[in-house]
Amino acid sequence: MLNLPTDEAYTLTIQKRKISIVAKNQLGVLRAKQSLQQLMRQSEKGILLPDVRIEDYPAFPIRGFMLDNGRNFMELSMLKHYLDVLAMYKINFFHWHLTDHPGWRIECKVFPQLNAPENGIPGRDEGKFYTYDEIRELIQYARVRGITIIPEIDMPGHSSYFKKTFGFSMDSPDGMRVLEQCLNEFFREIPALDCPYLHVGSDEIHIADPAGFMQFIEGIVSENGRKILAWDPGLPGSDSTIRQIWSDQGLKNGTLDTAKYYVDSYMEYLNYYDPMLFSYRMMLHNTKKNNPKHLGGILCLWNDVNAVDKSKIAPHNGFLNGLLPFAECFWTGDTAPYSGDPNLLPSPESAAGAYLQGFEKCIIEHRDYILNGEKMYWVASSTIPWMVSEPRSAGEDTAGANWIQAWGGTIEMDAFCRMLNIRSDQELFSVAKTRIYVTSDTCIYAWVGFEAPARSDRISGGIGPDGKWENAGELRVNGTLISPPERKETGAYAFHYHTWAKPEEMLPYTDEQLYWMRPPVRIDLKKGWNSIEIKSVKTFAGQRWSFSFIPLSIDSAGRVSEVKGVVYSF
Repeated sequence: MLNLPTDEAYTLTIQKRKISIVAKNQLGVLRAKQSLQQLMRQSEKGILLPDVRIEDYPAFPIRGFMLDNGRNFMELSMLKHYLDVLAMYKINFFHWHLTDHPGWRIECKVFPQLNAPENGIPGRDEGKFYTYDEIRELIQYARVRGITIIPEIDMPGHSSYFKKTFGFSMDSPDGMRVLEQCLNEFFREIPALDCPYLHVGSDEIHIADPAGFMQFIEGIVSENGRKILAWDPGLPGSDSTIRQIWSDQGLKNGTLDTAKYYVDSYMEYLNYYDPMLFSYRMMLHNTKKNNPKHLGGILCLWNDVNAVDKSKIAPHNGFLNGLLPFAECFWTGDTAPYSGDPNLLPSPESAAGAYLQGFEKCIIEHRDYILNGEKMYWVASSTIPWMVSEPRSAGEDTAGANWIQAWGGTIEMDAFCRMLNIRSDQELFSVAKTRIYVTSDTCIYAWVGFEAPARSDRISGGIGPDGKWENAGELRVNGTLISPPERKETGAYAFHYHTWAKPEEMLPYTDEQLYWMRPPVRIDLKKGWNSIEIKSVKTFAGQRWSFSFIPLSIDSAGRVSEVKGVVYSF
């Protein structure tokens, strides 16, 4: 038996200022209270609550969030804040990635050299680790919020610190002896009652005896009364191992058919996608809730690149943008009725488009009232219409090109190419057009961008030249060329190659490189219809080709919201 939480059901009744909660146990009461908190609104007369009756329970037993502290160490106070937010949205597992190339972040008494600064990667929080007292403290903090912590000790890959420390690899006979002592120490310090799971990683590594290594690790974990999770694709595990699918390759390998149990992370990498688009992508995700093997999903944040200011990791990767739709999808099991590419939004007139607009209203409500103390950079944009020219090779023009309808504040041109069977590993360009109607001369603001680089890699076109947009992009309003906001790092961070394990990984992302973090650009509009034209360019083969034009209003406190009183048309 997996002993997964099945007692989260509750009934919440609010009627005539009386609140009633009925649940099987304390966990169900906690989930009801979390719903109650979301329903509360503050007014001049006090707290307002609607009369309502809710009968609720989760569609999936595992609804998790993974944070990588192996690469970027965070203080306990910051982790507690993440747990507070996760609890608000009934996330019940915190997948804690505790080891990676920069270091072993768990106190090690038997081999203290694992924690020594000289064995980590210089400049990557070397020597920083969590004591067993801190780990126990965080586990207890999570437990009272209905969250179980799944620690991950990545084995045998993602472990260059290990070889640097001992001079041999984890999968060698000496390495396995060291691992056995480290794991047994961890299990003695952290009881199975507090920590019933262990994630063992196992991915992105080729070793001589993969089956033997996994059998060895599974044996230690099982003997200590824990359930085991591992990445898929990864080393081959037994039926006792819950497979966590992290890429489409896992699907192609037949994991959905062969695994006894699995969790879904192959569409849930926050760092990999444009945060504005990710919200919709998650809403369009098919959760496959009727498959008994499918235990749920884990939303992942892989900030591989060095982060000096750890408070920037959440907004740089759109943590809240992705958390809300993820929590909804895996609590209810419901998603938009859509079978197309989730990176290309459906027509607003379709059933899927109507679903997106309905959920946009929910996100707006949470952004403006429940999360108004958080840094949430998100504005609804699913209904913005575009006519987009079929991508052409550099040096051509749009004469005779087919024009195709598209919707959304962000258009992923790579997905557009897939739809049209156009190779996107070459230099291309496309033009997109829309119109905005206003009843009087006015100005609005807009986030404008021509790339959303994966924050786990540094490959990108970087920050544009002085007075120009990144990746040779262009924005025209009523025919007038619009310049980007003033730059502080003109031309920086242009790396046309993957930077994993390269010196460039040490360069943190700054707000200026991420369009949703930098100041929006002012757009002056005249009374009546105004033309918006965007030229987006694929300047090199590995570029993540997209463009974003997201109108917004911004208040004196820097909070963003939707623009009122405008109409869009092709």
